[in-house]
Amino acid sequence: MSSIVPTDLTDTHWQALRELAVEAMTRAYAPYSRFKVGAAALVDDGRLVSGCNVENASYGVTLCAECGLVSELIRTGGGRLVAFACVDAHGRACAPCGRCRQLLNEHAADGMVLAMPSGMMSIDEVLPDRFTAADVERVVGQQS
Repeated sequence: MSSIVPTDLTDTHWQALRELAVEAMTRAYAPYSRFKVGAAALVDDGRLVSGCNVENASYGVTLCAECGLVSELIRTGGGRLVAFACVDAHGRACAPCGRCRQLLNEHAADGMVLAMPSGMMSIDEVLPDRFTAADVERVVGQQS
């Protein structure tokens, strides 16, 4: 089985991601902000994963849709995210927050593409100069 890479993406992939993100959004638990979010991604092995936001009265422990998506990614076997879409309650493209961009980056394939409100962008464009495992290794590896 060959891996899917960002250059393989078609309109059919994006349509499936948008539909899955909208479906996930309908299951969001957002009684406090009433800002429902759904997210969906294509994994390099062809699987689709999704998540929705789950709020909590103490706000600080609210889970973003991207957190649920990454949890689903790991639960179903891991892999690398190739394409990502996130929608609001109206089905419009919604940008992941900075925290979630970092979370997505940890599981992104090289060149992962995100459907942003301003158009398609790579993970490099939405999170330039990001913090990676290499940053940790530079410090931890020098402590020996």
